[in-house]
Amino acid sequence: MDTTFFNLYNHNFIRAAVAVPEVKVADPAHNAGQTIAMMRQAWEQSALIAIFPELGLSAYSCDDLFHQQTLLDGSMDALDAVLKASMDIPVITVVGLPLQVHSMLFNCAVVLYRGRILGVAPKSFLPGYREFYELRQFVPAAYAPVEKIDLLGQQGIPFGNRLLFQVEEQPLLTFYTEICEDVWVPIPPSSFAALAGASVLINLSASNITVGKADYRRSLVANQSGRCLSAYLYSAAGIGESTTDLAWDGHGMIFENGACLGETKRFSYESQMIFADIDLDRLAQERMRQTSYGQSVLRHRDEVAGFRTVRFSASLPRERVLPLERFYERFPFVPSDPSRRDERCKEVYEIQVQGLVKRFKATGADKMVIGVSGGLDSTQALLVCARAMDVMGLSRMHILAYTMPGFATSQRTLEQARELIRTVGCTYHEIDIRPSCLQMLQDIGHPFFHGKPVYDITFENVQAGERTSHLFRLANQTGGLVVGTSDLSELGLGWCTYGVGDHMAHYHVNASVPKTLIQYLIRWAALTHQLGPEVSTVLMDVLETEISPELVPGKEDEDQPVQRTEDVVGPYELQDFNLYYILRLGYLPPKVAFLAWNAWHDRTRHHWPDIPEHKRNQYSMHDIKRWLTVFLRRFFKTSQYKRSCMANAPKVGSGGSLSPRGDWRAPSDGEASAWLAQLERIPDQAHDE
Repeated sequence: MDTTFFNLYNHNFIRAAVAVPEVKVADPAHNAGQTIAMMRQAWEQSALIAIFPELGLSAYSCDDLFHQQTLLDGSMDALDAVLKASMDIPVITVVGLPLQVHSMLFNCAVVLYRGRILGVAPKSFLPGYREFYELRQFVPAAYAPVEKIDLLGQQGIPFGNRLLFQVEEQPLLTFYTEICEDVWVPIPPSSFAALAGASVLINLSASNITVGKADYRRSLVANQSGRCLSAYLYSAAGIGESTTDLAWDGHGMIFENGACLGETKRFSYESQMIFADIDLDRLAQERMRQTSYGQSVLRHRDEVAGFRTVRFSASLPRERVLPLERFYERFPFVPSDPSRRDERCKEVYEIQVQGLVKRFKATGADKMVIGVSGGLDSTQALLVCARAMDVMGLSRMHILAYTMPGFATSQRTLEQARELIRTVGCTYHEIDIRPSCLQMLQDIGHPFFHGKPVYDITFENVQAGERTSHLFRLANQTGGLVVGTSDLSELGLGWCTYGVGDHMAHYHVNASVPKTLIQYLIRWAALTHQLGPEVSTVLMDVLETEISPELVPGKEDEDQPVQRTEDVVGPYELQDFNLYYILRLGYLPPKVAFLAWNAWHDRTRHHWPDIPEHKRNQYSMHDIKRWLTVFLRRFFKTSQYKRSCMANAPKVGSGGSLSPRGDWRAPSDGEASAWLAQLERIPDQAHDE
């Protein structure tokens, strides 16, 4: 079996390390030993790159000792020791030290790999305010009289604050190094470096700690990584620095496009190192999509033109199984953290309600007309209708809620629908659609009318169409607005009846809300009693009901619907995962499968306290590949025509919407062949199955 599929480096990830070693002030030999030990630690953890704090080989808090030649020579000896050790440690390493160039002293970051100094980056902005006196000892990068230097027997080493470093074996990895204060200025040098192509930004920092500074520092790094659509590695001085007048919290961080991937324990009394797996594809995709990034490159072309690129070869550990250490949500549309999840649910409701209120007022309608099935989608839509009426100060009796039992409606869902409508406080109506369906089946000569149990697509869609047709005519009769219920997952999979069916409404409220999020929205509404305890009881029953269109009859005494949607289109939790990474980020199918495997194969890494144990699923590589195949075929080949003329609906999440007027414009007659061909790169089972 080819195990390289299960290696993160083969899916355009890299593992990065941020080190905060224990230092001794003005003891370069000790500091070099600490650095080398942590380089080995990074290698053992399969990291490709490791960064260390500002002036880490000498310690930052040496003050005027930086003008002592003994310290400068000792720092050079320490660099030499690190350089020699790197011959046997295949980790790109960035260390800080004071460096004399043409009788001037620079605060520098040295990039080295396998015994070779790749480049030296001096600090651009030197603070000379409050507790900082760097201008007393150092000169800024702009003073550099040369662009190349000789160091430790190596000639022509690139020198300057506009150096990009690119790994030939991974062209998506281009990194740039700045130092501490450089990111605190109005326009950091890394901003221009990102426009010049740097996907990973590195900051060797000292950054003493004062009350409240850590929060600002964290925000600064997060925002810089987000604005630059980059990863940002930040290492800060920690234990061992002089506390004559300052203290040090050793605040290391790794961010990717504004999201925190790792953070050190502040105020640790020992050396520490954090790791994170950086998704280079994500950064490249975001820059391609966000066209203002390209516009910024053009606007600042003079600054961008000044950068030099140092290209070098590096060994990537690609030949063995290496799963991601990074946590990937099984439900990317739903935060796993309960507090964030509650906040997200509240915001989603507000977006849905605002959209419906505006449309209701704009149409001059007097009533909202909705079909309630007792399932997830119509339940969520009804809750939105109720909240909208509350916002407008209207009675919920203005909601005309209809149950429309057909040939396959179970007693369970019918009772749930009735009870939901009653407890919410809407105007209740029930219409048996079987007579009108039989009339249509007779008119078209369908065998079911003649007593033959033919449950084909015609039989199913006659029922779905009758329900929607009734709702539109009822809206005409009552001056109402038909509120649609179909969700984002169904639109992605084409699991909706086209035209006069659940595909159409005067206004949809769920069209950019995926099924997995709808489940959590309902659960949140129930657990927090958004509409009262009586409604909450019904909502919990709805959550325990099998997802089904209820269009094919089963046994009358069965409690659950006989027809299971997920048997046909796949588990929604997997399909929503596929939808997010293909729609939002445009990933290759093999990468989506790799992410799904990392997210789903180890259930011990995920904790969902409000999901019953029997519903916490685990999927094999075979399952992942099987349902990804279904998704690709349905999404790219068979369903776009339904999305090209979908009804209006508010966009809810950054995961995207499928509106042809918004996030997704695609040909209705496109092919899925290119995506399906990628499936050949996905193994049928995992190495450990």
